[in-house]
Amino acid sequence: MMASCHFLLLFSLTLASSSVYGEDLSRIAANGRVHKRLRREWIWNKMHISEGKNETLPHHVGRIISSIQNSNAMYVLEGDGANSIFKVDEHTGDVSAYQTLDREQKAEYQLTAHILDSTTNKSLEPPSKFRIIVQDVNDNAPVFDQRVFNGSVLEMSPIGTSVTTVTAVDADDPTLLGYADVDYKVIEGENYFRIDKSGVIRTAVANLDREQKASYEIVVQAVDGKGLQAAESGTATVRITLIDINDNSPIFNPTTYHFEVLENVTLNGEVGRLKVEDIDEPQNRNTKYSFVGGTFQDTFLIIPKPYTNEGIIKPKKPLDYEKTPSYQFRVEATDGDISYFNSKTKGAKSIATVNIKVLDVDEPPVFEKPSYAFEVLEDSDIKVPIGHVSAIDPDRAKREIRYRVLRSSYFKISNTGYIFAERPLDREEHSWHNITVAANEIENGRILTQLETHVQVYIKVLDRNDNAPEFAEPYQPGVCENAPPGKVIIRISAVDKDEMLPGMRFTYSLTSEESNFTLIDNYDNTANITVKYGEFNRELVKIHYLPIVISDNGAPEQSSTNTLTILVCKCDESGKFTFCEEAAKQVGVSIQALVAIFVCILTIFVIMLLIALRRRHKKDLNVLGKNVAEIHEQLVAYDEEGGGEMDTTSYDVSILNSARQSSSMTSPRMTRETMPYMYSQVQKPPRHGLSGTGEMAIMIEMKKDEADNDGDLLPYDTLHIFGFEGAESIAESLSSLGSGSSDSDIDYDFLNDWGPRFKMLAELYGLESEEDFAY
Repeated sequence: MMASCHFLLLFSLTLASSSVYGEDLSRIAANGRVHKRLRREWIWNKMHISEGKNETLPHHVGRIISSIQNSNAMYVLEGDGANSIFKVDEHTGDVSAYQTLDREQKAEYQLTAHILDSTTNKSLEPPSKFRIIVQDVNDNAPVFDQRVFNGSVLEMSPIGTSVTTVTAVDADDPTLLGYADVDYKVIEGENYFRIDKSGVIRTAVANLDREQKASYEIVVQAVDGKGLQAAESGTATVRITLIDINDNSPIFNPTTYHFEVLENVTLNGEVGRLKVEDIDEPQNRNTKYSFVGGTFQDTFLIIPKPYTNEGIIKPKKPLDYEKTPSYQFRVEATDGDISYFNSKTKGAKSIATVNIKVLDVDEPPVFEKPSYAFEVLEDSDIKVPIGHVSAIDPDRAKREIRYRVLRSSYFKISNTGYIFAERPLDREEHSWHNITVAANEIENGRILTQLETHVQVYIKVLDRNDNAPEFAEPYQPGVCENAPPGKVIIRISAVDKDEMLPGMRFTYSLTSEESNFTLIDNYDNTANITVKYGEFNRELVKIHYLPIVISDNGAPEQSSTNTLTILVCKCDESGKFTFCEEAAKQVGVSIQALVAIFVCILTIFVIMLLIALRRRHKKDLNVLGKNVAEIHEQLVAYDEEGGGEMDTTSYDVSILNSARQSSSMTSPRMTRETMPYMYSQVQKPPRHGLSGTGEMAIMIEMKKDEADNDGDLLPYDTLHIFGFEGAESIAESLSSLGSGSSDSDIDYDFLNDWGPRFKMLAELYGLESEEDFAY
């Protein structure tokens, strides 16, 4: 063995030496010159050693040879494993391994060789790198990278279907023939699966059924190409799961069903459940139910529930015990997605009989329609019905129905279902009304509140042309003092609270043509206000109020008068406003409001008149009801000594008889006996004609005679005389009727200069009376 190693080493060194020297000789030939001295250099580059040697250590690896000739030359190693695994003889350059090497741990070592002068410890030549390669031997069996593998395959797959791949690794050198080759074989489960050289596991049979056996566990073994096998790590377990496919049909269990359901079950309610058996997994269950007998396909539907293998029966429309108390039909269960190629049943059908009994319940009323919609013209007669709703008792009892409107102050409903308005409707207030009508059954005159049904009623209020157009906004334009004729001041437009239908037209006009403005209708529901004459005078009028009549073309036609406030402004040369008077805010009153105010005033006036007449009538009755004895005849003489005006409180002054008592003068209405006076009479000298002169005295006498002889008045009258005291009275007149002047020193002639408004005051206060009246 050592001889062969030396041979290999010397052979490699010889090749290296010849290669180096050959290169130098070729250079010399090319240059045409021959040097007497050759360049010194290392003549080696790598060494080899087999792994796992069983010989006694150390193992000789090779020798370092240099062309330098120096008796003091000394060899030194550096690098991987230097002076530990590998050592060199400093004199001969022999390299030896002092440990057993393993290629699988480290296949190559990089080292550096130095040649030094032993006396000076200096390098005689530059260092040189070389490699020690560990040669492989087939000492490793293949090992699986994991002990357990998992795989899956569809059930009923054909032979040779790939399941999974397993991998084992041989650590030996793959470049050496057969050292790293791996062979596989199934040692458990070989009846169902097989494995090829690449480690792919495949099915060995075609009838693997998940419903019979859902999983398999097999054992595979790995062996290298030379037959080397590991004891434990050379085998692995593979767990194979069969994937379910839809290859089984659903089967009813049981095949006859009986259900009971209330007739008021909701459309989403459950009537019953059908059960089928399908041994496939839930994701592969696609049971479909179909009616194969009976005429109730439009009444019920069956919803499959794969995870529970059930079919849920639900109603498609309301059930009615009075019409159909029971149902019977047949149902077929199939699976439309089944794989018939792999199915064992090959499309077999399963049929079940279903019996449903409907139970009677006391149901609330049912309206004829799910909702109602009506139209009504605004301000219509509230006695005319708007619309009619109707509900019936669906049960056999056929009870009477009563209606009511819920939470609405605008509408009411009769017992027969006719809807009326509580008050006239105004479209401008609400154009739509959404109300709820409740229907209840009546039993023995009592409303059954538990049996109540609601329905929505939508009422549209149609428009009536009952609103006049008005300004679209509170306009307040301005005009320059020197505005020329034809100058457009503003363009006005109008709005109408009524519905603006296509074709609605507004017309504009002035109430008077006497203003300094002109209105031009643009025939597009707008109008221009222009200057007629021009030249406004702010000193005379700062604000102009222009009444404009706006009419619509509705039926009936509506119009309103709107006042346009126009300010006369100061302007600069360019026509821009520099100063405008601020107009006082005006509060507009509509015609309807004026009518309401007038009616209120008239009503108050009538009430006050009735109260006054009632009081007067009551007073007349009190006067007529007095006793004759209670009537005091009193005559206040003007020359009678008395306490003055305050002394009259001692008399009953409600009745004043004639100034003279004569037996021949009696009232035509009644005759009263002569009664003694309660007061002493003043004896006055006989009169020969009227005392004094004057119209007042004559008038008083005439009035006294009329009061005594007038049969239409009360029997006793009161007469207060202020202006005539009589000739015998020593007192002067207390009346102001004869006062023709004032004691004031103020001169009221200046009132004549104040204009026509103060003319009357000037006449009253500015003229002195020049004559005294005689009484």
